[in-house]
Amino acid sequence: MEATADLLKEGEKAKIAGLKEGQFSLKLAEMGCVPGTEIMRLYQSAGGSNIAYRIDTYLLGLRKEEASLIEVEPLDASIA
Repeated sequence: MEATADLLKEGEKAKIAGLKEGQFSLKLAEMGCVPGTEIMRLYQSAGGSNIAYRIDTYLLGLRKEEASLIEVEPLDASIA
């Protein structure tokens, strides 16, 4: 199973490994979602469709389907 940002648990940190091809890939890269950058899942909306992440030093809200385009490498052994 590949690890993507939407699968991170609240408070979990990872390193961005790359972006899957999709209509939002370029936009995600422009927003700082580039390989090597640290990402941490902060919290999720009540409905579950929007997720807040800390990307490097700022807060970014993404839809679950957008977050699924971000491939991550775990910084600890809790995701794989």
